[in-house]
Amino acid sequence: MLSTLELRPGSGIRDPGSVTDPAAIGEPGPVPGHGAIESRIQNPESRVDIIRDYEHFVALETEWNDAVERAHVPHPFLRHEWVRTWWDCFQGGRQLHVIVVRDAGRIVGIAPLMRETATSYGLPIRRLALLANDHTPRTDVLVAGHADEVYRAIWQTLREDIDRWDVVQLTQLLKESPTIPALTRLAAADSLPIGTWKSSDSPCLELAGTWDSYWASLSAKFRSNVRNRLSRLTQMGEPELEILSEKTAIAGGCEDAWRLEASGWKDQEGTSICSDPAVRRFYTLLAERAADRGWLRLVFLTVGGRRIAVSYSAIYDGRLFLLKTGHDREFHTCSPFKLLTYLAAQDGYARGLREIDFLGETEPWKQEWTPAVRPHEWLFVFSNSRRARLLHSIKFQMAPEIKKWRA
Repeated sequence: MLSTLELRPGSGIRDPGSVTDPAAIGEPGPVPGHGAIESRIQNPESRVDIIRDYEHFVALETEWNDAVERAHVPHPFLRHEWVRTWWDCFQGGRQLHVIVVRDAGRIVGIAPLMRETATSYGLPIRRLALLANDHTPRTDVLVAGHADEVYRAIWQTLREDIDRWDVVQLTQLLKESPTIPALTRLAAADSLPIGTWKSSDSPCLELAGTWDSYWASLSAKFRSNVRNRLSRLTQMGEPELEILSEKTAIAGGCEDAWRLEASGWKDQEGTSICSDPAVRRFYTLLAERAADRGWLRLVFLTVGGRRIAVSYSAIYDGRLFLLKTGHDREFHTCSPFKLLTYLAAQDGYARGLREIDFLGETEPWKQEWTPAVRPHEWLFVFSNSRRARLLHSIKFQMAPEIKKWRA
């Protein structure tokens, strides 16, 4: 068992007012006197490694995913292939700062962090943040055992470097995540400013009972609307659900997925996958790597063999995650994505899945299928620097008051 660690003295949704700005303070740069891996021995059985170079980060894959499975993480967003792909595509001027806690040589905790500089409310800041952005629906610190000791080890590691950061920012945590109370308690014990920021409420549908009982539970008006749209589409051809799970098939289906995802307002507003080369590379590379691991899916609605709607999805831990969606605007009167969801829910019941996670924000079309949501929060821990305390005051005192006044 991991011994109690001895504390030593020393130190995808967007945060409003904050932008990454490598020129604000200067590039993060190497930590003076520290190499690619820094090991901090806690006792004969445990140690903490800080991974700063890509080669060692990649080499962790097998151990990392083993820890994910032992931690029973019910989503794929903490798996190594997800985090590595994110870094490969979005690293910019940031620097890896992955904290790995080991007990008897085995990983029991990971804080997948990076160093970056940014501007927040006009202030240049030094930030430690999770490897995540708007394309990461959910993330957290990974804890695969001995939670209290792991959180203490991670916090102690952060505390010892407190003169090199202004804020630790943990984004898209489930509101129920134990990381929030654990790090809040540890930071408060050191009299550091803390704050949480409400993020998205992501709709989720538990696939309990049978499809027939679930379908009957929905409003008569909604069911009538779906039947009418299905009847209208059937006049053009036979609607079918096409699910691609094999790597070669997924690679061949990506262009259709990008085309459908970009159709309509996303392309016009520059938010589609194809509007940004880094974003397109992320979803293309992720499709390849996740398909190797067996959890990526391209789910199409076809009519007469023509693909008219898509969900770039994952099936993981008995759950269907709807990551990116889109449909052909030519068929908008048939509500093609509503029909894709209808068929996908039936298929989920037939496959014995336990849930459909819609991810992202609460939107009216998602609420038609389920009233249940998963709330998310961001956790901020500030250092004792003047700049950090000013930022805390602006973000959690002044900004909310200004917002109330404007309202």
